[in-house]
Amino acid sequence: MPHTGDRYSQDVVWQPLRIRTTRHDIPVRVYRPESGHVGWLVWGHGGSWRSGSLEGWHASCADLARRSGCAVVSVDYRLAPEHRHPAALHDVLAVLEWAQERADEEGLPPVAAGGDSSGGTIAACAALVRRDRGEPLSAQVLAYPPLDPACRARSYTRYLNNFPTQPGMIAAWRDYRAGNTGPGFPPSTPFEAGDLAGVAPAILAVGAFDPVADDVQTYARMLREAGNDVTFQQFPHLLHGAFLQPDGAGVFDDARDSSDDPRALRHWLAATLHDRLAASAAATAPHDRAV
Repeated sequence: MPHTGDRYSQDVVWQPLRIRTTRHDIPVRVYRPESGHVGWLVWGHGGSWRSGSLEGWHASCADLARRSGCAVVSVDYRLAPEHRHPAALHDVLAVLEWAQERADEEGLPPVAAGGDSSGGTIAACAALVRRDRGEPLSAQVLAYPPLDPACRARSYTRYLNNFPTQPGMIAAWRDYRAGNTGPGFPPSTPFEAGDLAGVAPAILAVGAFDPVADDVQTYARMLREAGNDVTFQQFPHLLHGAFLQPDGAGVFDDARDSSDDPRALRHWLAATLHDRLAASAAATAPHDRAV
């Protein structure tokens, strides 16, 4: 039964569902703006592939739906180390197929894939799989995804006390991948892909104090060099985890206009996706002709 009116989701109706696959059911929460939605976005939560939950990401996903104008599907994918790669990726891909069916029924643009932190890594890999299947996405919306299992970039050691630490991130990758990489496996990171051409348009955001900042900058450059559409924003004062910052915690009224506000990253992602979907809808809408 849909829910509305709680303190997290004003102007948003949300509903818990279970998406059935041939082997198991995938719990999700679907958030819809009460005023209607312009597209669908499947979201993978962060948590280093080993933690995170629908409840923990409830407020942020409701706000993302409200500000983007999208129906947001938050995915409770299977977690490592009990379920190693590619289990989480398969769950996100299955929910993308489910959401695409709804988008097709409603005459809306192709579904978008997104996520924060490890969920962003999964979403980026889902975009590659969808490309290889010939299944388009409107966008890949990525908040500070870790991308290098060896964590070699300078940003991992530039601020030694900032989360996630280099040793902690390496251990998380090890638990997640556990050797399930290479021929016969889908990519666990887009850095494994030999060819990035033709993937979904990318919307990427990261904070300058985030240890994964160099990974995200490198990925933005690689995507551009492969001929892809990339919108990238680095926020000069933000840390890892900014997507979860609750509304009302900052000191600015409009976080989209202030990079100092910890909510700015989530608001920017939502506004950028909304603008892209609106432009896509305008480009494909039938135009009246004088007769």
